[in-house]
Amino acid sequence: MQTNITYVYRPSASRLTIVAHLFGILTIVLLLVWLLHYRGGIEYDSDNADRVFNVHPFLMVGGFIFFAGEAIMAFKTVPSARQVQKFIHMFFHLSALILGVIGICAVFKYHDMINAPDMYSLHSWIGLGTFCLYCLQWLFGFVLFLVPGASEGAKSRMLPWHMFWGRLLLLMAICAALTGLMEKSSFLKLQHHRENHLMNFTGLSILLFGIFVDLSAVLAHYVY
Repeated sequence: MQTNITYVYRPSASRLTIVAHLFGILTIVLLLVWLLHYRGGIEYDSDNADRVFNVHPFLMVGGFIFFAGEAIMAFKTVPSARQVQKFIHMFFHLSALILGVIGICAVFKYHDMINAPDMYSLHSWIGLGTFCLYCLQWLFGFVLFLVPGASEGAKSRMLPWHMFWGRLLLLMAICAALTGLMEKSSFLKLQHHRENHLMNFTGLSILLFGIFVDLSAVLAHYVY
């Protein structure tokens, strides 16, 4: 006999989700100010290597991390039927993957333009490793929870692990983003203290976004 999986949220989860959204929006705004005002703009097909590089942080944070967080919170923020929530959850994750692919291609293109080596830093190792695991997580969730055929027992057993890896991969992506900001800051000859402060505030905003997304997910209790 099939059983429906239902989620019960504590009242505080709603408030935490709102805070997470606010930090997510703030992160995108700070990124745009930094990349457009201080770093010269964002353009994948530009002849300017710096503008090509800027596609990478914008899509990996404003795209990949933001949409991954939205996917985790979709079950709370989308007032719809369970099946619709599942499709929106998977759609957000798929959007994160697509934007992540473009963001990764941008940084490899940048390295080619300046004749720099690839995959030489801790940031690149954490980032690409996280992205590969994220792809596997999406495929696993799609096959198990959306494609018909898996038993309800298998779904019930694997759901806690699916949730755990989803939260963990978001935090790993945030770790990659923060190490990337530190790496970029060390390479740049920052002539304005305001830019340095802006990068610091951007990093804090990314971290707080991840913390509040995770707290929102922790306060979701599932029963069968």
